[in-house]
Amino acid sequence: MTGQLAFTLPLTQAFHRQDFFASATNAAALAAVDASPRLLLTGPPGCGKSHLLHIWTRLHNGQIIAADTLPQHLPDLEPGAHVAVDDAQNAPQDALFHLFNILTPTGRLMLTAPTPPQVWASLPDLASRLQTLPTARLDPPDDALLTAVLIKLFADRQITVAPNLIPYLTSRMERSFAAARHLVNELDAVSLAAARPITRALAAEVLDTQIPMSFQ
Repeated sequence: MTGQLAFTLPLTQAFHRQDFFASATNAAALAAVDASPRLLLTGPPGCGKSHLLHIWTRLHNGQIIAADTLPQHLPDLEPGAHVAVDDAQNAPQDALFHLFNILTPTGRLMLTAPTPPQVWASLPDLASRLQTLPTARLDPPDDALLTAVLIKLFADRQITVAPNLIPYLTSRMERSFAAARHLVNELDAVSLAAARPITRALAAEVLDTQIPMSFQ
């Protein structure tokens, strides 16, 4: 079969509270977002940190600043600003330290990172400031959460799949958010290129071409 051209279109990701699926593995982190005007949230890539960051930002009428652009935003920030920085480990550490100084004592702050600051904060003054933040962690998904993540990833691409496909995928894929995102991307790309619907048969072909993955 001759493959057709597949165009990469921008995805609409839903980051509203009603789109966040709460489960035993993330309930504590969600509660911390609701309760904490200052928070450091850690967890593996693709686990929902950015989603919770958007929820926190709406709660506090704040602004999200990209980590690599933080230095250029500092001069415009007011002491009482409400700021969220995703992937804070990628921000220049001196800029992140100055952000703490600007927001003290009335500003609100949320940071996300894949690992605790002990792993990436080498600037002593910054490390000490980070230790003052309440912390929460997002853990790898349980069955219910991984199912919800797959459904959401397909929905973000406006793809409807048969209900029996989701348990088929969760029983065979790596149990991580990053793997779920990669798998949905691959299924979408192969489906478009081959002009085939996303079925268990197609999923089996895609899974067979991937490097064997261990369950977590």
